[in-house]
Amino acid sequence: MSLGHLVPRLAAALIACATTAAAAWEPAKPIEFVVPAGTGGGADQMARFIQGVVAKNNLTKQPIVVVNKSGGAGAEGFLDVKGDKGNPHKIIITLSNLFTTPLATGVPFNWRDLTPVQMLALDQFVLWVNEESPHKTGKAWFEAVKAGAPNSVKIGGTGSKQEDQIITVMIEKAAGKKITYIPFKGGGDVAVQLVGKHIDATVNNPIEAESHWRAGKLRALCVMDKQAMPYKEKVTATQSWADLPTCTSAGVPVEYQMLRGVFMPPGVSPEQVQYYVDLFAKVRALPEWKDFMAKGAFNQTALTGQAYFDWLGKAEQQHRVLMKEAGFLAN
Repeated sequence: MSLGHLVPRLAAALIACATTAAAAWEPAKPIEFVVPAGTGGGADQMARFIQGVVAKNNLTKQPIVVVNKSGGAGAEGFLDVKGDKGNPHKIIITLSNLFTTPLATGVPFNWRDLTPVQMLALDQFVLWVNEESPHKTGKAWFEAVKAGAPNSVKIGGTGSKQEDQIITVMIEKAAGKKITYIPFKGGGDVAVQLVGKHIDATVNNPIEAESHWRAGKLRALCVMDKQAMPYKEKVTATQSWADLPTCTSAGVPVEYQMLRGVFMPPGVSPEQVQYYVDLFAKVRALPEWKDFMAKGAFNQTALTGQAYFDWLGKAEQQHRVLMKEAGFLAN
């Protein structure tokens, strides 16, 4: 075949490639961002932050609309997304109720019913007391729990049979002493209850209690990670997140982190998933995101694809074990 015959074919192929590239999928209507939790908590704050920076930086042609669907410990949101098969205009941000809600309630849902998109970060858990508490360290607080009467210590947390109560049971087992767990609707409420001294301690995420710590109303004792946090900018007059010891090193033998990840409904195309992977890559590259990560003291582990899928499988099994030990399984 002569070169002259090839030139038109090459031109046609280049035009076809350009047309395909130009036709890469993007949303044609507003994107619904479901939060399977109440307002003010960590998942809600992250979703609304993303909504804001995406709009500010014109990262999508369509707006993102945040919708809270917290009923049934988040089951309302998960079932809504599960049931909207093939809808690429809906995404959901998750927390550990992705695992705990179906295990605790038997609701017909599993994370595999959704399409994993992106682990954005892991959220930390910090042991908090009121600033006027006599306990200055995690060890002093934990020793007081062990020495006190059963159920004399009140820990507040978000929901029942979810992360905060699982951690409370872990503390109970380590201390050999029953603790009174008091559920509230969201992490914001929990922090306010501790400020008001209606409870004795919480295991709030950093972002849920940071403003009260900064204002001198709460005291952070330790973080439930394997290593200390890297954020060295002072939050209070004397302390940064990096100054907090790990709870294990502080004498409270508990470790736990929570997923902040995004999923889509089942039945969406790889191109549609890739659109959101690319979108979140742009978000994570923003200086505003880096500031948000520092303010909330997040563990910045981020995963997509098979690595994310594998992590989810391991995390589900971890929660199954924890929930069984706590007596929280539905069956």
